[in-house]
Amino acid sequence: MQRIVVLAGGIGGARFLRGLQSAAPDADITVIGNTGDDIHLFGLKICPDLDTVMYTLGGGIHEEQGWGRAGETFAVKEELAAYGVQPQWFGLGDRDVATHLVRTQMLGAGYPLSAVTEALCARWRPGVRLLPMTDDRVETHVAVEEGGERKALHFQEYWIRLRAEPDAQAVVPVGADQAEPAPGVLEAIAEADVVLFPPSNPVVSIGTILAVPGIREAIAEAGVPVVGLSPIVGDAPVRGMADKVLAAIGVRSTAAAVARHYGSGLLDGWLVDTVDAGAVDEVEEAGIRCRAVPLMMSDPEATARMASDALALAEEVRA
Repeated sequence: MQRIVVLAGGIGGARFLRGLQSAAPDADITVIGNTGDDIHLFGLKICPDLDTVMYTLGGGIHEEQGWGRAGETFAVKEELAAYGVQPQWFGLGDRDVATHLVRTQMLGAGYPLSAVTEALCARWRPGVRLLPMTDDRVETHVAVEEGGERKALHFQEYWIRLRAEPDAQAVVPVGADQAEPAPGVLEAIAEADVVLFPPSNPVVSIGTILAVPGIREAIAEAGVPVVGLSPIVGDAPVRGMADKVLAAIGVRSTAAAVARHYGSGLLDGWLVDTVDAGAVDEVEEAGIRCRAVPLMMSDPEATARMASDALALAEEVRA
């Protein structure tokens, strides 16, 4: 049985995973989820990326928007607003609140996030082993200039309230340098046959996971093909505002620049979209094998083909 490890953020990572399950139905898939987007609001611990993977693979996601629950209502949000409770920019749905209540209660009882995630997945049965990158608290903050002063905001506030409109001057995964990989993370990497980076945000999703000491090193030393799929198509993010956070770390918003950012010490193979076929030579000059294939997750079949192409490139690297 092929053992695949996938580093995943939220929507892009979750949708790619669904395609991967279709492309490799018999594979043993371990997902290392980004927890840098986690936030404490209204007394609740919210893990957006873990939940998006869990809901998407478990059949509970709001398909059109790619996050949140299907059939969601917002009575609790409306009542909180009636009380004047802040913040009001975070759309917490009623069904979603139940997940956060269970998580917060279990964490309060002393269970680590990895055990809580396993318990939540017992309901959703996502068909993968979903591990948080760490049980420790890590929160991505973004430095911006607002109203003439420089301030640090939680990534969620930057992304949702400000819609990433101010230029990001720095992106910092606060607490990552002190964090340890969650139980099972390093073991999964060591036992993997292939490691995949989906088209997730290279700074605040994949980058945050790699910022946890030991994870990047374990992937680099695993001795198996590491293949990524570009989240940049035609010099623009496929979705979201990845160009804003790439600029903050001095990386151009191109498929080749993101590959170089990961580097040949980490990445063995890189898929770019057919519109970026001209970037193949530049990526290969950086010591990373590169192929141009369609990379738009327009439907489940297209996404499954992307996953198949990633696995095929891994085999090419291995050979």
